[in-house]
Amino acid sequence: MIPILILAAGTSSRMGDRDKLLEPVDGVPQLRRLAHAALTLGGGVFVALPSDDHPRANAIDDLDVTVLVVPEAAEGMGGTMRGAVAQLPTWDQFMMLLGDLVEIGADDMRKVAEAARAHPDAPIVRGATQSGKAGHPVVFHKNVRGGFANLAGDNGGEDLVRPFISQTILVALPENVARLDLDTPEDWASWRAETGR
Repeated sequence: MIPILILAAGTSSRMGDRDKLLEPVDGVPQLRRLAHAALTLGGGVFVALPSDDHPRANAIDDLDVTVLVVPEAAEGMGGTMRGAVAQLPTWDQFMMLLGDLVEIGADDMRKVAEAARAHPDAPIVRGATQSGKAGHPVVFHKNVRGGFANLAGDNGGEDLVRPFISQTILVALPENVARLDLDTPEDWASWRAETGR
């Protein structure tokens, strides 16, 4: 089984006084929904948070997940990824996904995980949109892991994955689920109006 790291240490700054990871989706906070889906894969779930007393921790405190406190998150996404991955045990592969991907579910994670198991030497296996744009979830091989130590700021992992583009396995997921995140109250309102969720 492939363990899963959920990145949930960002500030949600474009939401005003709301937290997008605590927005209800299918009746539960988004972060809880995602963590619960990840748990069904059986490989272990780690959740990166800015502090252990953050309100997001309350949304998952009864789930069998491991919280990773990542003070480096104050730097931005690069700091979050660097700090979180540094705390993970060593595995041949691990999956990473953003906490605000509102349409990714267990089936999508499972499909990417199965592709990663079928390509155990691939440096990166990642979900993609139906049109072929790379997104999440992303499975990293242990040989790529050292690159996380060089991440900084808010650049995320694009500098890390770019050298491996020709070796990356893309797994098509339905429609735009691999890339759909909602950053503002207007985004959420529009999505809810469209989907009824």
